Amino acid sequence: MALLQIDNLTVEFETSSGWFRAVDGVSVSVNSGEVLAIVGESGSGKSVAMLAVMGLLPWTAKITADRMLFEGRDIQNISPGERRKLIGKDIAMIFQEPVASLNPCFTVGFQIEEVLRIHLGLDKQARRARAIELFNQVGLPNPEERLNHFPHQMSGGQCQRVMIAIAIACNPKLLIADEPTTALDVTIQKQILDLLMALQARNGMGLIMITHDMGVVAETADRVIVQYKGRKMEEADVLTLFENPKSNYTKALLAALPENATGDRLTTVSDFFDGTPEPAETRV
Repeated sequence: MALLQIDNLTVEFETSSGWFRAVDGVSVSVNSGEVLAIVGESGSGKSVAMLAVMGLLPWTAKITADRMLFEGRDIQNISPGERRKLIGKDIAMIFQEPVASLNPCFTVGFQIEEVLRIHLGLDKQARRARAIELFNQVGLPNPEERLNHFPHQMSGGQCQRVMIAIAIACNPKLLIADEPTTALDVTIQKQILDLLMALQARNGMGLIMITHDMGVVAETADRVIVQYKGRKMEEADVLTLFENPKSNYTKALLAALPENATGDRLTTVSDFFDGTPEPAETRV
């Protein structure tokens, strides 16, 4: 049984010109211990689909799915109280903008200890000990001192590590990482990716990596879903995807990689793909 199973997910938002479909019939499954990459350009519905799973979209969003199961449990129809017990404990997410996601009014120590208090019921001493352990685990130096810092007192890479510590605080069964290396320099990017993969392997959790970086996909994923304009264009194991892509859009993404450039200019997606819908069989 899949850890997470989503069938035919659709997410729509009401606009002045009618309903806008941001996610159009996407199906996703991930197993324990598996790394699934969801790749596509900005606006392809990657983050929106996962925020729908987390229950973090605004009430104005219309979300439908044939099935949305976590460990066989229907998470579409659970109560808000049940969802609060699940999200942050068994399903956790690393958000795209760590500085914006952390509360500027509270120290990072308070924010990580709050998760431990709500989901694990730890007392003050145990919460602090666990927070220090987590900060050591994610590679933050001087953790006792860092716990007293506010987000603005830390660098982008340090805030990203704090977000990871908060996400893994309760040893989740499923971790969703939304562009975890955005706006970080290449050295910090590698450190964050290595950290995520080490934590995933150590804890045996399922990991969904949302990214537009095909290099990250090649380095981390077991299986890949390619999305475009809210639709799944292709799904394959990582080796098959790179060696024998089926969708024209996937071929265009791979052709746009700098190492595949020919002549005096980089290839663009529009050189290979004009956005014309492809037959359904190429999108599964």
